[in-house]
Amino acid sequence: MRLQAALFVAACVSPAAAIYRDEVNHIDFHHALLGAPSPDSTFFLKPSSASNASLLYTISDKSILGAVNPRDGAVLWRQNLSRAGSPAGAGILRGSDGNNAVVGAAGQYISSWTAQDGKLIWENQFLDGVVADLELLELEEAGATSGTRDTLALISGEGTGAVRRLDGASGEIKWEHKDESGDVAFQVSSSPTEVFYISLQSALLKGYKIKVTALDLVTGRQTRQYTLNSENDIPTPESVLFVGANVASPLIAWADKTHKTIKVNVIGTKQVQTINIENTSDHEIRQITIHAPHKLNSLPHFLVHYVTDNGAWADVYHVDLKSSAVSKAYQLPYIQGQSVVATSSIDANVYFTRITDSEAVIVSSASHGILGRWNVETSSEAAFSAISEVIAKGKNVAVRAAVLREAGAWELIRNGQTEWTRHEALIDAVAATWVEAEVQENLVHELEVEGHESMVGAYLHRVKRHARDLQYLPEWLKELPQRILSSILTDEVTNLDSFGVSKPVIVATKSGRVYALNTGKQGSVMWNTQVEKTSEWDVKSIVTRPGEVTVYIGDGSSVTVNVSTGEVISRSVPTDVKLQAILSLENQETIGIKEDGSLTGAFADAAAFLVTTSADGHVLGWSGRDSKSPVWEFVPPSGQKVISATSRPAHDPVASIGKVLGNRSVLYKYLNLNLALVTAVNEKDHTAGFYLLDGVSGNVLYAANQAGVDPSQPIASVMTENWFAYSFFGDVVDESSAKGYQLVVSELYESSAPNDRGPLDAAGNYSAVDSLPLPHVISQAFVIPEPISQMAVTQTRQGITTRQLLCALPESNSIVGIPRPVLDPRRPVDRDATTAEAEEGLFRYAPFLEFDGKWYLTHSRDVSGIKTVLSEPTLLESTSLIFAFGGDIFGTRATPSQAFDVLGKSFSKLQLVLTVVACAVGVTFLAPMARKKQVNLLWKAN
Repeated sequence: MRLQAALFVAACVSPAAAIYRDEVNHIDFHHALLGAPSPDSTFFLKPSSASNASLLYTISDKSILGAVNPRDGAVLWRQNLSRAGSPAGAGILRGSDGNNAVVGAAGQYISSWTAQDGKLIWENQFLDGVVADLELLELEEAGATSGTRDTLALISGEGTGAVRRLDGASGEIKWEHKDESGDVAFQVSSSPTEVFYISLQSALLKGYKIKVTALDLVTGRQTRQYTLNSENDIPTPESVLFVGANVASPLIAWADKTHKTIKVNVIGTKQVQTINIENTSDHEIRQITIHAPHKLNSLPHFLVHYVTDNGAWADVYHVDLKSSAVSKAYQLPYIQGQSVVATSSIDANVYFTRITDSEAVIVSSASHGILGRWNVETSSEAAFSAISEVIAKGKNVAVRAAVLREAGAWELIRNGQTEWTRHEALIDAVAATWVEAEVQENLVHELEVEGHESMVGAYLHRVKRHARDLQYLPEWLKELPQRILSSILTDEVTNLDSFGVSKPVIVATKSGRVYALNTGKQGSVMWNTQVEKTSEWDVKSIVTRPGEVTVYIGDGSSVTVNVSTGEVISRSVPTDVKLQAILSLENQETIGIKEDGSLTGAFADAAAFLVTTSADGHVLGWSGRDSKSPVWEFVPPSGQKVISATSRPAHDPVASIGKVLGNRSVLYKYLNLNLALVTAVNEKDHTAGFYLLDGVSGNVLYAANQAGVDPSQPIASVMTENWFAYSFFGDVVDESSAKGYQLVVSELYESSAPNDRGPLDAAGNYSAVDSLPLPHVISQAFVIPEPISQMAVTQTRQGITTRQLLCALPESNSIVGIPRPVLDPRRPVDRDATTAEAEEGLFRYAPFLEFDGKWYLTHSRDVSGIKTVLSEPTLLESTSLIFAFGGDIFGTRATPSQAFDVLGKSFSKLQLVLTVVACAVGVTFLAPMARKKQVNLLWKAN
């Protein structure tokens, strides 16, 4: 008993060694994701005029602005520009060499950030519309004294538009031009002397006319206005191909509906030039893209890229600054397969980089001669867009291009070699599950077969299995010396793969893609497969079986893929029934749950039961004997609506049925596998109810009501063993209540008295429907510094290790593991713990629970957007695997009671071997001497 109490006290102290510095990127991994980069808002930029190194800046379809190190693909800093109500994927980012700030916009907000470290310089909100376009003034005299340049912002409202010039240092409005004509505010551009406001005017019959309004650069007053006849070619705003380029010759370009001609206008002139498209590919053009430089002193050259279903080609054009005439310079030939083009500038020189399925080619805008050509690694994913940076050293050139693949992978190619790949599509992860290694999966399958055989049949099956395993003996013997040497020469115990600490994780994304991540190799992608072409894949569950994994969708369909390769094995067609969840039972049977809470099929096991929730806020209990009608129904009090229901994890072993007190008595835990914790809220009265139900009978075993609850704030809950926890934001209701984020923990016992089993002590059997006794509940509440969006509990193989409460913190973008003893509701209130209580590990209760820095499993990392935290046991009782997803991807190992079953890093196996060898050598040499001495002593004695 004393040993058990000592271990319990040690468990309270163990979190002080939460994670060591040398364990970072060793036992954990983090994918800091941005989302798919926006092609028009991604660029290389030197953050300082004194530095020659460039960084990669982008704003993604999630409105996340970030700076990426081109060397290794690491995110240096990032900022989330999205706001509630802002349109998704509408972010804009602008930057310029020599400017120490980048300017981003999303929705109604415009903000300026320092380019080197991402610190906020200023932010503006415009309530009269959303930001449609941004431009930085390239002229040096337009910059402020701080080195930042002024910003042109185009605000688009309902039938109105406004062009505003913002001070680069403070964000204050210097001047504005309002347009209340009802035209569509489209884009803004500039020249050395004027600002051009481009709007789309609805034609009388159909289509749009392009209207250009010239504004004075200093005062913002309108100087002139003209309209381009384009209504026959522009049915929608998306038909305009390009607006902008360098300020010396900004362009407007659009194509006719048949893709036979391109119309080009140099902004500031009324002349529209028609360029005939020479399509010799015999294939229909499906996409036209125009690429042009944006720097002040770049040559007025641009490239038109034509894409067909089978290939692509490009034409390069020059603009005469005096006559504004556009002429074709040369053509990049038609090439089979997919290709993308990127533009870069060095001083006045403009370079175009063309990346195909097999090679990367650099040409100058002035001549068709190839300056550089490299073979690239063949990819199964087509390129969607690219941006490049060219370095010229004499006659030699080098290029690095950031290529976005259609599947969401973002990779950097330097001189044809892929330097790194960022799988940005993982930001849309909606479901994940752990899978066993293939060898372990096969062993589990074989053991299941043996479990259903007779004693003799199981023995024969095992003998055959061992005989088949002999085929791996030569390979095992061949690797044995290397394994022994590497084990001896390694100073620390790091290879724990055989103990299940490097299980793969299968992740399904909203974009219809399935990934396999290797948690033993920093979460590297083993394979990924596009199993469905969609942007809203409604994944409900992922179920693993030996050698395969099945993804179940809300429309009733499913996709089964191979665990090792990702190859699609089978598919099932959708049904007419909309499902809200899919449950996998222990016998690998799956049951679909409809939106009204009913089931799609019957249980194979008549003794099974299931608890579901319905769309109208009711909780239903189902029995395997009758799956057509519920056995019981729980309806919350009037005005409350059920928002969530949680139960104990499928793997939730209990190491001890009681808690040993300091006086050697025992409090027996209330252990019921059929419990469900239901959370219901009343949005009008700002109340919340937490109800503990018995899943078999539907009886309410315990209820707690909280007043002053803000239902718009996160409400999370979790249940395990004999305790549950929930958190919410509470306001002051009376003198006894507190305002702030609260965490409530409750423990369940069979009786309030030690050594008492309650009414069931002498009962041989009982009925869960009629005579189930109520538990004795002990609760304590804590005020915590920030909200909790998601809760989970660490899981170990036998449940002996002290549990940790895993909490995702959205405000600090982190995950904490709160030790279970800290949350013990039996902590003494308003007094110090007695000697007996201290022996249990109890200490004085404090109403405010400050998150200790050593509890942060993510330590200093910024792990944002986490929506789900999973925990998985390993073969080591001390170690639990943790995987979090929903925004970033994060994985780690947790040892709540320290790694008591693993040798520490300070243990040197080489020193141990040398000690044993030295002892053996010493015994070998000393043994003859000892025998000789014994013989001499015998002669002397005689």
